[in-house]
Amino acid sequence: MKEHDKTAHDPFRLQRHRTPLAGGALAIVVLLIAVLLLASCGDGRPGFWRRGGQNDAALSCPRPASVTGSEFNAQEAGLRALRRAAFRGDVFAQLELGSRYAAVRATDKNIEDPIESAVWYAMALANDEGYAPINRVERNRGGLFGGGWRPLSRYDDCRAFERHRAYQVLDRQLSRMSREEQEAVRDRVIYVLSTQDAEGYRTLARLHDGLYGPFGEPEDNPEAREALGRAADGQGLGQKRPRGGYWAAINLFQRNDVDAYLYNYLAVQTGDVGAYVLMKDFERSSPGRAQYAGFVEAKARQWTPPFEFYPLEAPASGVPFSDESRPRGDAYEYALSRLQGELPFIHVGRALRYLGVTPEAVTAPEQLSRQQIEAFEAMIGHATESRLSPVERVRAIQLAAVNGSSEAQLVLAVMYAEGIGLPADYARSFKWFSEAARQGSPEAKFAMSTYFALGVAGVADQDKADAVAYRIESALSGFGPSASRLQALLSQVSRAQQQRR
Repeated sequence: MKEHDKTAHDPFRLQRHRTPLAGGALAIVVLLIAVLLLASCGDGRPGFWRRGGQNDAALSCPRPASVTGSEFNAQEAGLRALRRAAFRGDVFAQLELGSRYAAVRATDKNIEDPIESAVWYAMALANDEGYAPINRVERNRGGLFGGGWRPLSRYDDCRAFERHRAYQVLDRQLSRMSREEQEAVRDRVIYVLSTQDAEGYRTLARLHDGLYGPFGEPEDNPEAREALGRAADGQGLGQKRPRGGYWAAINLFQRNDVDAYLYNYLAVQTGDVGAYVLMKDFERSSPGRAQYAGFVEAKARQWTPPFEFYPLEAPASGVPFSDESRPRGDAYEYALSRLQGELPFIHVGRALRYLGVTPEAVTAPEQLSRQQIEAFEAMIGHATESRLSPVERVRAIQLAAVNGSSEAQLVLAVMYAEGIGLPADYARSFKWFSEAARQGSPEAKFAMSTYFALGVAGVADQDKADAVAYRIESALSGFGPSASRLQALLSQVSRAQQQRR
């Protein structure tokens, strides 16, 4: 009895009995929490337990079966289908193209092209379909033991892994490239996005905006933070990982406010109302950004995409790239509708002759044979349809211009100036007039003199001296209308000098 009383009145003795029990309970609680974390799949996506025990195929998003059969040209047909989807913003087609051109499979070794592979991995990373949350499920709904921590779909998680892997592959590819090759990747991405109207320009703006992740995703995106070498969610914002980030990938596009503003401005010029709202938000997002308005406006008027079409040369593999950037929007449709009645077919015929498709310039599409049409379609990477579509007529002139035909350059400049076949674009018109004039075209020199005589805001400032120089060169080259107009222009210049005296 005394021993019992002693124990009851000895708090330290009682605590010694309870300590093992408390320690055991704490261990059980920690174990339970660990099990719940391993079984759950929350927004933080702790992945150390999965990536070690599962292969990439288990973590990747499912892919559809091949779109082609065992026919002779299955590889080329498959690439065409993928490129059509990729140019229209299908993130999985972009990822698949990156994989194909990287020659992950032995059967794709003949089309291996690191530059083209990097282009499509970069396009997939910049595509908001790859990182915008789709599965908006309350992950903790149902309480701790209600099973609500498990997601209803793994779509968000597999996309996250696809982007994680895309960053790794792109960084490895760019690290092995020269500066010129990296510039080729960047120019092709800019061209593709510039064909997507306001949406593409807004993506380009985010790629250059330091307030976003490396490829325009939100700054707190886990894959973006990993690429930057920062801690993932739950490890503290701004903390550094032990290893570095993907520096080659994140430096493909340099961040600066001027370029970000420029692409926002170009998005507004497409007529998109939402782009205007976003541009105003951009101006207010950081002190001093609005001060670039006047400079960016002038720069935007002179901006032209890196290419006329994609790409400039055929790949070494012999399996052609195809430019699937189809005209879109009312401006393009209206410009194409004017092609039939306002552009004589002889200009297309001369372009085809210059390209070696026909031995002489034809004056009507009926004069082209089926073999000649299919040869040209193969040349530009289009599917053979045995007829020249309006877009292909434009491509014939563009391809001849790019390959050095001064005649095609002059025609293309007029098409851009008048909005025939292509939407009016004075910057591109001035560029092709300049190219043709450099090759000695008297008509192009006369057009250049008109540009400088009248002045085109932002493209060519009014400069009477340059106007006279081009007009003289045009007249000496034998262009008829130059003589009388030259005399009138010289008299204007002389009167202006007399007034200054």
